[in-house]
Amino acid sequence: MNTIPDKAELLIVSPTPQNLERDDLWFAENLATIKKALLANPWWRNNALLIERDLAIKPSLLIRRLMDMGYERAGVPAGRGIFAVHGGVVDVWPVNERRPYAIEFSGNSVSAIIARQDIYTRGGGVPPPRAAKKTHTFIPGGYVVHTDHGIGIFRGMQAAAPGADTGDFYTIEYAPPGPGRAPDILLVPADQHERLTPYVGLSTPVIHRLGGALWSRTRRKVREDAEKTARALFELYHKRHGAMRPAYAPDTLLIDQLHATFRHEETPDQHRAERDIMADLARERPMDRVLVGDVGFGKTEVAIRAAAAVISAGRQVAVLSPTTVLAAQHERTFRDRLEQIAVRVDALSRLTAPEQAHRVVRRIADGSTDCVVGTSRLLSSDITFKNLGLVIIDEEQRFGVRQKERCKELRAEVDVLSLSATPIPRTLSLALAKLRDISRIDTPPQGRVPIATSVLPHTPKIIRDAITFEMARGGQIYFLHNRIETIGMIRERLVKLFQGRGSAPPRIGIIHGRMSEAAMMRIMEDFRSHAIDILLATTIIENGLDISSANTLIVDDATRLGLAQAHQLRGRIGRGETQAFAYFLYRPRRLTEKGARRLDALKEYAELGAGYDIALRDLEIRGAGNVFGREQSGAINKVGLNLYCQMIADAVDDLPV
Repeated sequence: MNTIPDKAELLIVSPTPQNLERDDLWFAENLATIKKALLANPWWRNNALLIERDLAIKPSLLIRRLMDMGYERAGVPAGRGIFAVHGGVVDVWPVNERRPYAIEFSGNSVSAIIARQDIYTRGGGVPPPRAAKKTHTFIPGGYVVHTDHGIGIFRGMQAAAPGADTGDFYTIEYAPPGPGRAPDILLVPADQHERLTPYVGLSTPVIHRLGGALWSRTRRKVREDAEKTARALFELYHKRHGAMRPAYAPDTLLIDQLHATFRHEETPDQHRAERDIMADLARERPMDRVLVGDVGFGKTEVAIRAAAAVISAGRQVAVLSPTTVLAAQHERTFRDRLEQIAVRVDALSRLTAPEQAHRVVRRIADGSTDCVVGTSRLLSSDITFKNLGLVIIDEEQRFGVRQKERCKELRAEVDVLSLSATPIPRTLSLALAKLRDISRIDTPPQGRVPIATSVLPHTPKIIRDAITFEMARGGQIYFLHNRIETIGMIRERLVKLFQGRGSAPPRIGIIHGRMSEAAMMRIMEDFRSHAIDILLATTIIENGLDISSANTLIVDDATRLGLAQAHQLRGRIGRGETQAFAYFLYRPRRLTEKGARRLDALKEYAELGAGYDIALRDLEIRGAGNVFGREQSGAINKVGLNLYCQMIADAVDDLPV
């Protein structure tokens, strides 16, 4: 990067209307006056910051001040009023300067102020710098894995020297070769991009040194683990493949009738998944298929069709959900769809009244119940099915250890369809295709409108306007506050926002994990019946709720959310063709450096481009966990999920399948 000589001090002023009316020259000519004003004038103290070499200030404090002053954080400072953070360097483009500056730190003091030149200001304009472009989902500052050299940090693209034969290079930063020395840099030609993959893991990885033996040893040990895992998977599924049962002969007339009552247009992925399942049922080997699809992409409808096929052939179906709330959701959906074709659906959970539970257990045993939806209560020893044919398991990873073991036992006896919203990486899906059957639903239903997502400072006006707009169009709101201790206080604040405004205040219900299941179900039913306008909740609403009239999500403090949680929570709205709005709010004055990084990720995620893939990375780890189990997480984190999946794929290819 080209630079001009160091600067001893840098004045940063906020992009207020008063400051934007003055040009660069005005600030340069009045610098001495401004310095005096910084000591005596409160307005200047709040709207300007003087950075000097050797100034004692923590990088996190500088970041907080910049955000308080109205500067926007981004991957690179591509224009005035924008700043970026890369390791121990804060790049900022003050609104009163013609170029951005790098503020370098040594510990908690400023060691240098360097003006950036050319890379941001070619031609006198502000074209996006080369490093700002996402390349193969690599984000500057993000971790990447080189097959031969290990885990490093992607620092952007570097142009080849004039007259050179090769094109651009990926710039990868590795650990310093020794204390006090600069990090090693690896330049990877663009035509060798297949050697690089984004690092996907649940922990901060170890950055390797170039040329060291650590990466070779790590890769060898993880490859051995992958080979062991592949063999174990092969043995497990090979035993299951040895089981036999009569092939199903579904009532095609009844299945056609079910299709005709579907109110939406089927997606190609749904059709493909249903075709896969019907082919499984037509074989004499019991089905053990995983159906993977994002929230709201139509997995449940495919499961309902599988249930109808099995029931029409004279067998019973059990639908297992990890929580009472999810079980109630599935009961309503399955009953709504299947009772149209004269299928009896019952429910059984801890909330089922004793007398009713006794009747349901009896109907399960005598076969008068075709489909029963419930929690792990269905796995109890007193439950005996007359003719169980299919078990549908929703989000199996959320069950306890004992329930998971019982689910494994069922696989040896009946057909099993597992539903999961945690995506399994495509490389892994292809590798496991030889061992376990997997269907993916990757496309949203037709007519689905993308959710308008905003990351904004927390203000009462934003909250009031968002609620007012949603209620004016007859809709409902999820308001997420993830602290049970203060959730009642938040309810009072929401009520006060609408006091004295000439209209009835919104009706607010509260739901959180310390409530009894019966109380939660009552609140959920009130929300579903539109007796409540705002559901004030913790992240307990993260999974499974499907209420088409709720199309606004307000997150009280987005810095407390991980990307996976944000992704799942946003999936609670926008389930139909109505434009939905998600507001991820933060409090600038309380923003920590870690919190700011999360907000950056949320902004990337809101774009639904490469950021969407980033948002799913920890979900991918969970998806892999559904297949491998928690014991493999250590190996995955050492080399990243992508390389581990490739090792599994190679190991599977070598098996005598």
